[in-house]
This record gives sequence, structure tokens and C-alpha cells, in this order.
Amino acid sequence: MIIDVHVHIFPKRIRENKATYFQNEPAFELLYGSDAANMASTADVLAMLDEQGVDKAVVCGFPWANMATCKLNNDYVLNACAKHPDRLVAMGCFDPLTTHYEEEVARCAAAGAAGMGELAFYRSGIDKRCRDQLAPAMEICRENDLPVMIHTNEPVGHTYPGKTPNTLIQIYDLIKQYPDNKLILAHWGGGIFFYNLLKKEVKPSLTNVWFDTAASPFLYRPDIYRLAVDLAGVDRILFGTDYCLLKPERYFQEMDAAGLSGEEKAAICGGNAKELFGL
Repeated sequence: MIIDVHVHIFPKRIRENKATYFQNEPAFELLYGSDAANMASTADVLAMLDEQGVDKAVVCGFPWANMATCKLNNDYVLNACAKHPDRLVAMGCFDPLTTHYEEEVARCAAAGAAGMGELAFYRSGIDKRCRDQLAPAMEICRENDLPVMIHTNEPVGHTYPGKTPNTLIQIYDLIKQYPDNKLILAHWGGGIFFYNLLKKEVKPSLTNVWFDTAASPFLYRPDIYRLAVDLAGVDRILFGTDYCLLKPERYFQEMDAAGLSGEEKAAICGGNAKELFGL
């Protein structure tokens, strides 16, 4: 089974009128302000899955600051997954810096969301204020055994829309603050698993952490797969595309270039997600 754990979908109202949603949503404008920034519908994702030979997609919306827009997008995700339970799995999404968001987290959990994410702090690092703001969501997710996907990125290298000023110590402090939560760190977790090479502390701290491959072809050489298998463990890697950003075939090509075995690819491309999300 092949499962893409990182796919974004948006309702028609947002896709066809995205400029009207830029007001008071600087993160949305940052990522989708360009005419080249595509947005997917449910039908788009189902067609992509069929074309690419992918069995399921874990889909989410966007961390909207406006709660009405947040609910609109979450409802679209939940309804899509209810209509296509054999192909789509829902994640609830929200802006952690919005007050009283926990009601929306509880609502999504009760409606059958398999996790929360992709949560992001696009205009800041993951500083203490941001980490503390996650506390209510983390509590609900612990109680319901729901994974939480957090946007992270490498703190060095070229800039691009959506690259945040997070630091490795901020990512590490997030992990240590919520050790009992199942965390999916998007975009390879900013490379924090490289520090499993340290003799003390880091590796045990990553017990409940998984890393997705989203945007990898834009960021890393194919070698990242072999290094991640060796340093993070093959059971900690989740195939994710960040679709519409890229299609799965690009990732499959890089896994082959990295020389992954069939068993390793099976775990990364679906086995690990099946177990994590209880599919």
C-alpha cells in the first residue's frame, strides 16, 4: 500500500477566489500569492492518486487565522474523506496562535480526523510562545492518540516562500516539551535526525517523532534517503509530497537513485503510515 501523508486540498470558494482570502492571512498570501501556486480539489487529488498508483492520501487544509475560514476548509477535508474513505484520510488544521482553537481541534477529532496538521508558524520560528500555544491541541491529541504534523525546515541554505526562521534548538525544544505526543516533522524535520549521531540525549528524545519527505526533491540530494534510513531509522520516515507542489513520481525516482531496497521503500511509502494512522 502506498500512502501520501502530506497533501493539501481547498474548497472551490477558496481556489477560485484566493486573493479575497489574503486579507489578514499573510501566511496564506506568502505561500499562494503567486499565480504559479496551484491549489488542489478533492477531484484533483483522486485523479493524481490514480495516475501515480498511490492508494491513499492524508489530506489537510491550511492553518487559517480566521476561524470561519478554518472551519470551511476543515469541513471540506472531512466531507471529502467521508465520501472517499477508501482513498482519503483527514487531518484537522488550524492556526495555533488563534485563541480558543481547541474547540475546532475537538470538533475535528470527534468528526473522525486521524490527526492534526500541517500546523505551521510561517512568520516566526517555533519559539517558546509558539510552543506553549500548542499545549491545548497537544493534550487533545494525546488523549485521542492522534499524530500532529508540524511544519519545519532546514535553518540554512536558500530562501523560498514558506521557509521559516525556525532553528534546530527550537525544533528540539518542541520535541522535548511534548515527549508523549506523536509528532510528524514535515520536510525531514529540518535535518534534526542528523544529531542522532551524538552520543547523548538526542536519539532517545526522538522516540515519538516521524519525518516526512515533503519537498525533498527541491531541498536535498537523493542521498538524504539513505542517510535518513541509517540515522533516523526506516520505520521513522513517511512518504509525503506536499501536493500540488510535486507529484509522487519525483520522490519514487529519488528513492530508486538512493538505492533503497524494496522492503525499505514499502515501509517508507506506506507501511509506516499505515501503522501510525491505524489504517
